[in-house]
Amino acid sequence: MLTNYQSRKPSWQHTLSGEITCVGRGLHSGQRVCLRLRPAPPDSGIRFVRTDVSSDRRVVPAHWHYLVESELCTMLANEHGVTVGTVEHLLAALHGCEIDNAVIELDGPEVPIMDGSAAPFVLLLQQLGSVRQSEPRRALFITRPVVASESDRYAVMLPGVQARMTIEIDFPSPAIGRQRYALALNPDSFAREIAPARTFGFAHELQALRDRGLAVGGSLRSAILIDGPNIVNEEGLRFPDEFARHKLLDCVGDLALLGMPVVGHLVAHKPGHRLCHQLLRALESATDASSLITLDGDAPQAATVTAATSLDESAVPAWRATGSGPNTGDTP
Repeated sequence: MLTNYQSRKPSWQHTLSGEITCVGRGLHSGQRVCLRLRPAPPDSGIRFVRTDVSSDRRVVPAHWHYLVESELCTMLANEHGVTVGTVEHLLAALHGCEIDNAVIELDGPEVPIMDGSAAPFVLLLQQLGSVRQSEPRRALFITRPVVASESDRYAVMLPGVQARMTIEIDFPSPAIGRQRYALALNPDSFAREIAPARTFGFAHELQALRDRGLAVGGSLRSAILIDGPNIVNEEGLRFPDEFARHKLLDCVGDLALLGMPVVGHLVAHKPGHRLCHQLLRALESATDASSLITLDGDAPQAATVTAATSLDESAVPAWRATGSGPNTGDTP
């Protein structure tokens, strides 16, 4: 199978066709931030540039090597300690739209939250368009299972012939409960089924978060707020299973920190940012579990989205913990 992938016509890297700007507020800082997306050369990847710091310290690569500990978001920091927070929704949009190389300029420490989903970023990318570049797209081809686990949570990357994710969440709130969702990842399915899913939080946790300097910029325009069994937002949910879809969105953004697509099937039970980051490290250290391949430009796009009725229990029984503790909040 690997030989077939490498012997066919390659798929080419893409960057943005021009520049585009948006303005919003950081979810946690509450700070107004101006963000500009720009094209970048082949093989340069995704890079953040903090325009509010000196030029010799401002570049923060979007790679898991630059991950730092943070609460309720994914944060990166360069060797000078310059940080960029809440990167996951924008990185998910770039990855979902198959943009391989881009520069992201911002004049503050946090990517704007917009409406709490990746849809505004996808709209910007669609309006801007992309251009083909001179280098082929490469991907990580999974050859054996790789696992990360924590208590009763787990994330397993399984071999597969396309990029696919199956997510299960379990919250004590009756507004969420237990949800499952599965996706074969391609630009159409991502934009339609995953990008609009918003982040969420609980009314009883909000003041404590703000006392710790978190969620300062959050509002009903940028998140789903849950109060007991009720959704506070007047417009309600965009999907009945919007919470599971948003968790899948976060997984897409976190896995984008590998710097390339993954050909494999992610199966995750109660995932959060910390668990996804553990999986990134496990994939890097398990050198016999993957191969670097050139993507096949002649292969058809992955299948359309399908709703999961159950997790692939036969594939992961050895790693599923016996605990039954629920998720709490849109957890790290």
